[in-house]
Amino acid sequence: MRNCVSINLKKNEIVIKLNDEAEQIQIVEALKKKLPELKKLYKDAKTPILVTGKILKNKEIDEIQELIKNKIDVEIEFDMPKSLGLHSIKKTFEKEIAISETKFHRGSLRSGQKMESEGSLVIIGDVNSGAEVMASDNIIVLGALRGLAHAGAKGNKQAIIAAGLVDTVQIRIANIVKEIDRDEEPLHKQAYISIDNDKIIIE
Repeated sequence: MRNCVSINLKKNEIVIKLNDEAEQIQIVEALKKKLPELKKLYKDAKTPILVTGKILKNKEIDEIQELIKNKIDVEIEFDMPKSLGLHSIKKTFEKEIAISETKFHRGSLRSGQKMESEGSLVIIGDVNSGAEVMASDNIIVLGALRGLAHAGAKGNKQAIIAAGLVDTVQIRIANIVKEIDRDEEPLHKQAYISIDNDKIIIE
C-alpha cells in the first residue's frame, strides 16, 4: 500500500499519520524507510512526535514506539481515535456483534451511579470509579471504563465489552469474572473484551 505513513512537520511537533487501512507490517516497513530521513532533520532540537490516524493495539504501539526510539531519542505520543463505535470495533476486531435493543447515555457516570439495560448499553463518556453499568447484552464505553461493567448479565456469553480505555479492577461477562491487577497489567487502550473457552479475554 502506498502512502501508508505520512510525515508532516509542524511548528511545535512532527505528526506521523498512519493510514487507517494499512497493516502493521506495512506501517513498520514504511517507517524504516522514512525514519533515516526524519532523523536528518533533528539536530539539537527535541521536537516531539505525535502518531495519529489508526486504532492500534498495545503491542503495535510498543513496536512502533521502539522503532522510532531506536532511531530518534525523542518524546512520542499516540493520539488514537477517542471513540470506538460499533463500526470501528467490528472493523478492528472483525467479530460479529449481535444486534439487540441499544440504550444510549450521553455523559459520564460518577461514583455511586448505576445504569442498567435489557439490551446493549452505549455510554458516550466515562464510567468513573465507583460507578456501575450492567446490560443483558453488550456494553460499549466510548471513554474510560474505571468502574464495574457487567455485560451478558442474564447469562449471554456472546456479549462483549468495549472501551476506549480500561482502567478497572474487575470485568464481568455472564457468570464469568476477571480480576485485573493494575500493577501487573498495562492500561488497555481501545480494548475489546469477550469470552473465549470460558475465560475473559482482553484484546
